[in-house]
Amino acid sequence: MSIEIEAFTREQRSEWDRLVEQSPGATPFHRFALLEVVADHAGATLHPLVGYKGQEPVGLFPVFVVRKGPVATAFSPPPSLKITYLGPTLLNVAKLKPSKAERRNRRFVEGCLDYVDEQFGPRYVHVRTHTRYCDTRPFTWKGYESTPNFTYVVDLSDGPDALFDRFSRDARKNVRDAQDADCVVEERGADAACTIVDQVRRRHEEQDEWYPLTTDFVTDLYERAPEGVVRPYVCEVDGRTVGGSLTLEHGDTAYGWQGVVKPDVDLDVNDVVHWHVINEAADRGVTRYDLVGANEPRLSRYKAKFAPTLESYDGLEKSSPGMSLAAKTYKRLR
Repeated sequence: MSIEIEAFTREQRSEWDRLVEQSPGATPFHRFALLEVVADHAGATLHPLVGYKGQEPVGLFPVFVVRKGPVATAFSPPPSLKITYLGPTLLNVAKLKPSKAERRNRRFVEGCLDYVDEQFGPRYVHVRTHTRYCDTRPFTWKGYESTPNFTYVVDLSDGPDALFDRFSRDARKNVRDAQDADCVVEERGADAACTIVDQVRRRHEEQDEWYPLTTDFVTDLYERAPEGVVRPYVCEVDGRTVGGSLTLEHGDTAYGWQGVVKPDVDLDVNDVVHWHVINEAADRGVTRYDLVGANEPRLSRYKAKFAPTLESYDGLEKSSPGMSLAAKTYKRLR
């Protein structure tokens, strides 16, 4: 039996989110409300694709189409919004034998890519998968180029105390020093999310770097996401805000999405904030803390102090002749 591809409408958002909850590989940005926010701020049209084998849903694949004049491009996720993962996520495959699971994945992905080609004719397509989507061969078999990417994921399943013992010596010392100081980390609301993003932007500007996120975007995410998906944490020392982390949460995973720290503080605020997020997430039953990215040597050295496991995800792209500039622009803006 072939797999049929259907594009959901906004009226079907509850059913979409029900399927997202059932998929072990879904991320916060697979939720319909967040997809709509992303489409609004990316200047894109959202196409939430669902694959069915008969009446059984087999996968979700949100695609964003951007048109500039006669030229269409397609993304999952779109650029300029600091979204690390999206792409396809599968349903109802755990019960299948490996050969059947592979065949279903291939047919679902091929069906979605054919749908996008036939409906929109994009000159350039870029997809970035999540770490639990492991078999990207259906893309390469359709002519996509694959680029490996990496992130660090901290295992919280043994509890914070056991994890703390695996931290590097300096990370343990930094956390203990903060406990002796007047250092407070708290989860707050939309205003805190805006403060974090503003501080991150200023840090980038000080280094002559462009930072794409806006306070409007993170406010919309916070206000439209289900409760507990977007969690802004602020760190204060002697009543002064010195850093923070904008984290995301879905299923068994918390994501350290955006973070900032003032350089004129004696304490290692980043270590303190990570430790606080880990403790609160573990208390809620979260078993994975994704540090979101291990692709740069300096940041990788820092993140390795939290005893993480290295995991991979793929960037997949396909372009028509003459679209090399679009590919370069996407890689610069993502």
